[in-house]
Amino acid sequence: MKAAWSAEWLKLRRSRVPWMTVLAISVGAAAGGLFMFISLHPGRAGDLGLLGAKAQLSTLEPSWPSFFGLLAQITAVGGVIIFGITVVWMFGREFADHTAKDLLALPTHRAAIVAAKFAAATVWCLLLAVYLTAAGLGIGLLLGIPGPLTVPVAAAGVGRIFVTAVLTIAITTLFGLAASVGRGYLPGVAVLFAVVFTAQIVAALGYGAWFPFSVPAMHAGLTGADGPSPVGYAAVGAMAFVAVTATIGWWQRADHTG
Repeated sequence: MKAAWSAEWLKLRRSRVPWMTVLAISVGAAAGGLFMFISLHPGRAGDLGLLGAKAQLSTLEPSWPSFFGLLAQITAVGGVIIFGITVVWMFGREFADHTAKDLLALPTHRAAIVAAKFAAATVWCLLLAVYLTAAGLGIGLLLGIPGPLTVPVAAAGVGRIFVTAVLTIAITTLFGLAASVGRGYLPGVAVLFAVVFTAQIVAALGYGAWFPFSVPAMHAGLTGADGPSPVGYAAVGAMAFVAVTATIGWWQRADHTG
């Protein structure tokens, strides 16, 4: 496992994925700062041609709890794509670069290889969540968000972001399975977009509290005050367990002659 982890982390670190994902998460942090700026200074929205954004953000309060909630929502929405692309790359690259057979010929257990891939993706996605939180705090301080940034407020806000990140990472394990079974990037990306669309539809129908792919956004508060049900949280854990187990099983027993 140690050798597999070192190899997978080296692959990730030397690829373009870290730079691309950092850039994407930076855009999310900047968007959150822009939304809070509009909420803090609604009078300037018209001067800047942001009347439409002002109307859409009328429910966003200029406060630290509201800003942390916004960052959590950015984590839920953007994380599905950014974290998902990371997981898809971890597995799909082996088939796109024709290195899967070489990887499977190594004297390393295939379960360790899969576990190392998921572990590397998880660590990187958590680091992205740390970066988003730090960038958000810096932007919030620069904007001068009203109200004291007390320890309880910061702890609750940061906790909300990281729980959302963990839930989002959990559902992206399915994309690793799709990229493995489909032997490349495109199947994983296709499942990613199918999940994004399905989660929105199910949430709009009122069943998001029980649907695992809608749980991260609901926990972040994207759908209002109502959060996921305990069954929804359990469904996320169960889905991640099944996806990881199925991915390990596929790598151990599937035909890799193609």
